Amino acid sequence: MSTRRFTTPPSLDELAALARAALDGLPAPLAAQTGAISLQVREFPDTETLDEMDLESAFDLLGLYVGTPLDEQSVGDSRDHVDVIQIYRRPILDYWCDSGEDLGHLVRHVVIHEIGHHFGFSDADMARLEEEAGTD
Repeated sequence: MSTRRFTTPPSLDELAALARAALDGLPAPLAAQTGAISLQVREFPDTETLDEMDLESAFDLLGLYVGTPLDEQSVGDSRDHVDVIQIYRRPILDYWCDSGEDLGHLVRHVVIHEIGHHFGFSDADMARLEEEAGTD
């Protein structure tokens, strides 16, 4: 997690560094199973993603896992793509400003949430696990 206190909105590169730190901070057993996940930081989700997810606003999505969850993969599968975690700078910054939450903590939460999808967890599974762990 970053110790830097942001007084101005971080750039795409600065947000990518926070996201990379979150991935690098995963416990070794989990990190070993993330393989070659690509991390992408974009300003906003694209129009196709918004349409597919039936979202009204580009600010409604902070991050997205694009790939095949581990529980759906087979040894015999031909993998012609790399799984990707996309995080969206402007929606994250908007949420950050509204919530007052620490930016490093927020980015870490989004990245870990998307890693959860890589492991095959649903949003409901992750909410339950967070509740049981006593985190928000």
